[in-house]
Amino acid sequence: QVQLVESGGGSVQAGGSLRLSCAASRNTASSYCMAWFRQYPGKERERVARISPGGGTLYADSVKGRFTISRDNTKNTLFLQMNSLKPEDTAMYYCAAGPCNSGAIWWGQGTQVTVSS
Repeated sequence: QVQLVESGGGSVQAGGSLRLSCAASRNTASSYCMAWFRQYPGKERERVARISPGGGTLYADSVKGRFTISRDNTKNTLFLQMNSLKPEDTAMYYCAAGPCNSGAIWWGQGTQVTVSS
């Protein structure tokens, strides 16, 4: 079992930046992929970015070049640096972890990001 707690959401104007953090209750770096998802009202969650135990990263096309996922293995913390934010980035953002070949099985409670034009 892994507990995940996100922080860092908030309101920002278009073009601004935010950094999300996700603290894990135990080390996940060696065994699990970790990812950030977002969810629009009435829509299913979509994956924004993923990082593997080896450090490999994947991004959704909509955020490539603007968002960066990283992890601090010594602090069991996952980050999402979001730059050049757009109003369409407004969503609830969730941290997730799980086996890389089967997807997320543990989820955080979410943190709201609101980008105004």
